[in-house]
Amino acid sequence: MSDEQAVELVRRSVATASLSGGERPLAEYLVGAVAGSAASAFVDAAGNAVATWGRGPRLVTFLGHLDTVAGEVPVRVEGGVLHGRGSVDAKGSLCAALAAATRVPEAVWDRLAFTFIGAVEEEAPSSRGARHAVAAYPPPDLLIVGEPSGWERYTLGYKGRLGVTLTVRRANAHSAREDASAAELAMDAYARLREWVGRDNEGVAGLFERLQLTLLSLASGEDGLEAWCVARASLRVPPRWTCARLRDAVAELLPTVALEFTEGLDAHRADGRTELARAFRVAVRAEGGSPVPSLKTGTSDMNVVAPHWPVPMLAYGPGDSNLDHTPEERLDLAEYLRAVRVFERALVELAGVG
Repeated sequence: MSDEQAVELVRRSVATASLSGGERPLAEYLVGAVAGSAASAFVDAAGNAVATWGRGPRLVTFLGHLDTVAGEVPVRVEGGVLHGRGSVDAKGSLCAALAAATRVPEAVWDRLAFTFIGAVEEEAPSSRGARHAVAAYPPPDLLIVGEPSGWERYTLGYKGRLGVTLTVRRANAHSAREDASAAELAMDAYARLREWVGRDNEGVAGLFERLQLTLLSLASGEDGLEAWCVARASLRVPPRWTCARLRDAVAELLPTVALEFTEGLDAHRADGRTELARAFRVAVRAEGGSPVPSLKTGTSDMNVVAPHWPVPMLAYGPGDSNLDHTPEERLDLAEYLRAVRVFERALVELAGVG
């Protein structure tokens, strides 16, 4: 795939809407784009785009995601920059890996077997595509997760995530009375949780190691007999906590509040001393960059598959992750093409073919 074809691949991918649950058109486009190069290319039972290359004894799997969050960002190329929803998160990573696989020397495929998976519903709580991949495909020897890191950086870890919903109900009372309302009781409970998080973070250095609490929504109402208030919050979970321990701690802290926990994903931090990390360092330097490992406070499909695939892994892809989910989402196409070459060179390094 030439540079021009690689750019067209990402442009058309970004122009193809793929909200969570509606990824099929993009999956079919990507599969069709590499059908002439890959040994196999198909849309699997979950709706994932899958392509394979190589016959070597070592399995390298790339796991990216097809879906995007909502929000229309008009697709256009201006000054060498591609604007559009998903350009950074994470169609740039998907297309860079796919384009690279079409370029590597044939000798690589005598040493490696490469499986590309463009997963559905990464932006949804289900992570359906990644969970299907764990059940349907063999564990790889090495795993590359497609997420924006910037072309010179690679990501070794993501914090976990635990959703918690606090619900308070109480019998209706006249507002002239001094009894606390359901909304006040819910806010008191959230304040206790925030204070507890602050105490837990005392003396903890680095954002990656700190608990983070965000209030996502607050809703209240009454029906004449009963009043209620529901607060939805999200906890970003560092490696020093597991979601199971954190659920127990929050339940002990708030015994009088009805709690519902969702989206429990533990943090994962990969080893930076593996041959996979080395291959990306070599590849970035070959492109004139200075490779730097990073840790992210968000989550990715790395959190989903790491407990099932305990292998060397990292995340890599072009783009500024600060633009994820924003109205300014855009991808510098020169950076994207550098990332294509980094992916290509990393595969060559892993195959040991020079």
